Amino acid sequence: MAVIDVYAPIERMVALIRSEERRRCTELGLQPVHLQVLDYVSRCNRYSDTPAALANYLGMTRGTVSQTLLLLERNGYIEKTTDAQDKRVIHLKLSPEGEAILEKACPAPLYQKANEIFSQHDFLNHEDSFMNALLALQKANQSQTFGLCKTCQYFTLIADGFTCGLTKQPLSEVDSKKICQEHCV
Repeated sequence: MAVIDVYAPIERMVALIRSEERRRCTELGLQPVHLQVLDYVSRCNRYSDTPAALANYLGMTRGTVSQTLLLLERNGYIEKTTDAQDKRVIHLKLSPEGEAILEKACPAPLYQKANEIFSQHDFLNHEDSFMNALLALQKANQSQTFGLCKTCQYFTLIADGFTCGLTKQPLSEVDSKKICQEHCV
């Protein structure tokens, strides 16, 4: 079986995505990191909506993330709340202004056009291919997977919904479709 070199196509995809991201950010008066933070906060579940999880996800220092969050909070794009059980934990969520600017930025026309092209062709299950490539990169980097909750080994279907086998807490339908830092394959 031939070894497949995935570096070149992945690197090119990342370059195209970052180029589009910079263009959209310039139009909206944001830095790319601001858009990345807003996107993550919009897609993470209640176990992953903390500054520490955000820093892990983005591969940035907590100091850089902290400064970015301060700016986004000052601009009214995110809201911080203290955890009811553990006062040391801060939870992040998008404000209505944050949701509005994220909607203006995503999905960019580039992604919409690419999605249309995929749907017009009989590619092998492209979503699985991309997810497998991402998983391989995460494993090679020895980083957390941050996958969708419903794809985790701990995700459990019960009679009246879902539960997390790790935390033993119930999960909502919304949580099950969001990114979790505790994800395990």
